[in-house]
Amino acid sequence: MKTNVKFSLSAIVLILIAVAYGDSKSKRSNQQIQESSFLIQLPDAVKPAEITRFDFDTYVAGKLPEGWSEYYTGSGGTEWKVIDDNGNKVLAQLYSDNPNNHFNVVVNNEISAKDMVLSVRIKGVTGNHDQGGGFVWRFIDKNNYYVVRENPEEDNMVLYKMENGKRSDLPLVGKGRTYGVDVPKIGNTWHSIKLIVKGDLFTIFMDDKELFQVQDDTFTEAGKVGLWTKADAVTYFDDFVIDVK
Repeated sequence: MKTNVKFSLSAIVLILIAVAYGDSKSKRSNQQIQESSFLIQLPDAVKPAEITRFDFDTYVAGKLPEGWSEYYTGSGGTEWKVIDDNGNKVLAQLYSDNPNNHFNVVVNNEISAKDMVLSVRIKGVTGNHDQGGGFVWRFIDKNNYYVVRENPEEDNMVLYKMENGKRSDLPLVGKGRTYGVDVPKIGNTWHSIKLIVKGDLFTIFMDDKELFQVQDDTFTEAGKVGLWTKADAVTYFDDFVIDVK
């Protein structure tokens, strides 16, 4: 006969304490106690989230980071490389001769997620047709994904879906189709953007301030995660954090 046993989080903590300290007769070192604790398999419900950080300092300058792939939609080209920015390595989109109906994407090949928190520092450097950039998530291929971006030329933040190669902005929760929101002047300086993805709800932040929410169920499955720019925007990215929930 099978017996189902369920442990609460507090019970698991007690088990950990018992394993580490309960045997008063054994004189294990602190290192041994820590090693034995890691042998205990926690239920999925209490496992820590998987957090991956990219500061790009360990990557070779002048090359696309290992484990990443670049894509584009349109009639131009794309060039994602790690470069040195005043002594600090960053990931940059450098191709600066694209038409306006062109989109640059780079994604990490190893991470696929449905729900997540993304954050990154971003600096729009140049661009005649467009500037700035942002995140892509639930990326299926170059023609199907979600994207949110900030634009220093327009001083706004907009969330889109790219479906079958056609990009369209999505309405905001409680406000409708407003083409995103206006933000304080962005300029060519570093800013932080953050995205919380939970089910069909997406929450957008800039410089630690919540801007808006979008609800959409076009892409419901896990997909790759990465970064995006439009047209001829030369943009730098740093401190990219992917927190898979």
